[in-house]
Amino acid sequence: KVVTIAYLVFFSILGTLARLGIQAITVYPGAPLVTGVAWANAAGCLVMGFLAEDRRLFATDGEDGKKGKKGKKGGSSASNSAMTSASTSASHNKEMGASSTSTGKQPATAPPKKAIPLYVGLTTGFCGSLTSFSSLMRDAFLALSNDLPSPLNHPYPPGAVLPSMTSTVHRAPEKGLAALLAVILTTMALSIAALQMGAHGALGVEKWMPRAHPRLRKVLNIGIVPVATLAWIGAVLMAIFPPHKAWRGDALFACVFAPAGCLARWYVSGALNGVRPSFPLGTFAVNVFGTVGLGVLLDLQRTGTAGSGVGCQVWQGVMDGGCGCLTTVSTFVAELSGLRRGHAWGYGLATVVSGVAVAVGVMGGVRWGVGWGEGVCRV
Repeated sequence: KVVTIAYLVFFSILGTLARLGIQAITVYPGAPLVTGVAWANAAGCLVMGFLAEDRRLFATDGEDGKKGKKGKKGGSSASNSAMTSASTSASHNKEMGASSTSTGKQPATAPPKKAIPLYVGLTTGFCGSLTSFSSLMRDAFLALSNDLPSPLNHPYPPGAVLPSMTSTVHRAPEKGLAALLAVILTTMALSIAALQMGAHGALGVEKWMPRAHPRLRKVLNIGIVPVATLAWIGAVLMAIFPPHKAWRGDALFACVFAPAGCLARWYVSGALNGVRPSFPLGTFAVNVFGTVGLGVLLDLQRTGTAGSGVGCQVWQGVMDGGCGCLTTVSTFVAELSGLRRGHAWGYGLATVVSGVAVAVGVMGGVRWGVGWGEGVCRV
């Protein structure tokens, strides 16, 4: 268990850095999609789909990875399995719930693979932290309230005063609802498609995929505990003594709080997902409560309660790291793909509607009641 926790700590930091990096490079002047977390969610689902479908990388002794090739013939294995019902048993697994995306039956390699600490670290730690349901709900609300920053995408005459990226133009209320749906539907469509693309990719490279020998995994298991400990301590020390003060709010505080959010998600989901396999209660709970937490912190930041210096950066770190890693889209999408169609619709709608409801209730109450400020951390 210590080894698994170490993998979760290490990969949650990597996943958080990857998410923040993807968000930074995918929001640019003229970007067709102005919510960068959509691409981070898609990337995490792509990796999750690959790892869940892979038969070689984590194959145990005596398994040659050829199981499931029957489904590959004809190219329908990964795409048809998304709605199979037998994968609902994956809800009993620790948090990641990464149900099989290959055939209607749970593959023989799945139980040992999901018990491998490195696999748990990659799926629960990296994919779960690379994706963020609370950040999706934040951007959906910002789109609804007309506060979602949009990069400039038109040329302006020389000498003209350029508008701020954070400025918005007044629009009718119904346009806000359309913007809300656009953010949610676009992100969910990209994430579901990415999960299937990852699964197909694993099938496509199966014959060339190397096998991580158990001895290699044993060596990694020994080394990951000190590496993860040093990585977390290093993040704390860099946050205290940063090379550049702006780095605190940009990434360092997020790395400090990321492992706590990831571990909380792992424990809660492990305890609650098996209560009702047709409705993964643990993932639902962390996604909803993580959205509440992010909404409260965003209100504090936008109303100036946290100040504009280090306190503001700490709140930003808790939002990006703690709440971002407490919630997940990759697990959510993987669970949807493994449930029966009716159960998947019920679980999916309940999660999204609850997320929007708490986002509007927590953030909307302050945004439209008290009013928000700029909410920019100044150093």
